[in-house]
Amino acid sequence: MADNLVIVESPAKANTIKKYLGKNYKVIASMGHLVDLPKSQIGIDLENNFEPRYITIRGKGELLSKLKKEAKAAKKVYLATDPDREGEAISWHLLNALELDRKAKNRITFNEITKNAVKEGLKNPRILDENLVNAQQARRIVDRIVGYQISPLLWKNVKKGLSAGRVQSVATKIICDREKEIENFVTEEYWTLTAILEKDVKNGKFEARFYGKNGKKVDVTNEKKANLILESVKNDEFKVTEVKNGTKQRKPAPPFTTSTLQQEASKKLNFTTKRTMSVAQILYEGLEVKGFGTLGLITYMRTDSLRISKEAQEAARNYLSANYAPEFIPKTAPVYKAKGNAQDAHEAIRPANVEITPALAKASLKPEQYKLYKLIWERFVASQMTNAVYDTVSANLVSGGYDFKASGMKLKFAGFTKIYDESAETVKEQSVSIPLLKEGETVKTVDIDAKQNFTVPPSRYTEASLIKTMEENGIGRPSTYSPTISTILDRGYVVKEQKSLKPTELGEIVNSMMSKHFEDIVDVTFTANMEKQLDEIEEGREWTEIVNEFYNPFKAHLAKAESTMEKVEIKDEETDIVCEKCGRNMVIKSGRFGKFLACPGFPECRNTKTIAVETGVDCPLCRGKILIKKSQKGKKYYGCENFPECEFMLWDEPLNQSCPKCGSMVARNIFRGRRKLKCINENCDYEVAETNK
Repeated sequence: MADNLVIVESPAKANTIKKYLGKNYKVIASMGHLVDLPKSQIGIDLENNFEPRYITIRGKGELLSKLKKEAKAAKKVYLATDPDREGEAISWHLLNALELDRKAKNRITFNEITKNAVKEGLKNPRILDENLVNAQQARRIVDRIVGYQISPLLWKNVKKGLSAGRVQSVATKIICDREKEIENFVTEEYWTLTAILEKDVKNGKFEARFYGKNGKKVDVTNEKKANLILESVKNDEFKVTEVKNGTKQRKPAPPFTTSTLQQEASKKLNFTTKRTMSVAQILYEGLEVKGFGTLGLITYMRTDSLRISKEAQEAARNYLSANYAPEFIPKTAPVYKAKGNAQDAHEAIRPANVEITPALAKASLKPEQYKLYKLIWERFVASQMTNAVYDTVSANLVSGGYDFKASGMKLKFAGFTKIYDESAETVKEQSVSIPLLKEGETVKTVDIDAKQNFTVPPSRYTEASLIKTMEENGIGRPSTYSPTISTILDRGYVVKEQKSLKPTELGEIVNSMMSKHFEDIVDVTFTANMEKQLDEIEEGREWTEIVNEFYNPFKAHLAKAESTMEKVEIKDEETDIVCEKCGRNMVIKSGRFGKFLACPGFPECRNTKTIAVETGVDCPLCRGKILIKKSQKGKKYYGCENFPECEFMLWDEPLNQSCPKCGSMVARNIFRGRRKLKCINENCDYEVAETNK
């Protein structure tokens, strides 16, 4: 029997740490929480200072018994759960369940799962931090009170299976409020006037945009104004009145936090927040990397800190010195500061070993792991590099008494953009150039274009932009963003259309009822303030005091809602499609992945169908209609109406076009905005870029 027992949450983490420690250590996974509040009841004594009642989670009894046996046999037990509030809470439950000494230094943490970090953690064990535990416990209890006391009201007055949550309700409200903005948006007309000018044939053409008159900006709101300006300008020359040359520097983006990683992975990799965190968890817990052994590739991925250790900065600078010219390395390492509400418990997300480049790791990683690791590695290394420098020029030109402006920017020194650039517009900016102009000279008018435009409503939230808004408003914490979005999708309050989050009728109803009867719960400021109070508990404030401050007004709102909340009936839209199992007319219901057909005889009849959306293309196998369908995970695909008799299906969009090489069907493939036409015959290599879209 080993002298030392190390307890972690997951088997992957256990397997990685085992390889760093000798035979004297045994590493076992607790499989997450072993103890929790009961599912079937609130589990909190509301009359006795909110005393929680914890029980062993169903199915975990055998594992807990095993851990008790191992703990009794070991000379020393180390609790090595994740370095955050929830990890501290898991260790606290283990401490109590295994009857360990509360004053013993048996809690170890590490921000990265590498050999040095794990051994350093073992050298510096500490006493369990009960303030961290209390902060997590307070969050759990407040969320339990909200969920277990409001949800039954929704079951009674709307329908069964609904839930209310402190953070999920605010997230739903944000999405519903944006939908109202879109619905109430009033479109306004405006015109843009662009002059195509030329100094001489050698220098080529450049653009100047209409600005105003006599140095003051003028808005062109209708065609009459646009035509008036055009009439004044078209027969007049353009005279250069002012030229300004300068340089502009762009700083690199800081290394990733949880929210910025989720946003960038959505934008650049098309990952959902859930997928991003799942892949990041694997990279953190450890993988076998050829030439380096088993190790965690990144630091802990639930963080709102921008801090980087001196050792990591030095390693990055050494890497840059070996691979880049001196001008790419700043004289002093950059320091990034997070917003005031950041916990700063551990570092920003970075590679655990900067020498393991994405190219070196690629052969050992799955494609999605490689893509995310590459994103994290490049962002971190770029954050330690010098600024990008641009030459800029701006010119004012006058014609017909009206002011036009021309501007250009050209990359002078790449700096951090040599490795990574978070701005999608940079390439476009770099390509804008204008000729060398002098004050007082005139340029030739090639053409003047007047274009009618209309203001557009704000875009619906995506997962990435919702997380950004939640972070900016202090709603939730890094560990809550992904599960919050998953919850509102799972409950059917919100659906995804492409990448956009749109509230369902059910979501609108629940939000309306919550806003009317529990105004504080869905209030952004109230929710953000609760997060600050949880931080105060972490600093030593009594947790029951904060829960009590929340509960007293909440109890009054709850009592009023119980007597005044109105009943809402959500009627299903009946169709003329007959259920082939029981003969009833099927109805349209909304679910996580949009609308679908269901038998109204549920639960006696559980028949469901996808709603048929025709593509206008016939199946090449049986000549049936090809329909747009959705997989169980909500991904769109194309299948034959005669399934399962006909098994034809495609992920790419089928077209009424024949392959010029083999005569098979052609389909449209769209990847990261790029479109191409491909033959569906696997043995045919026909593939062309689609340029007319």
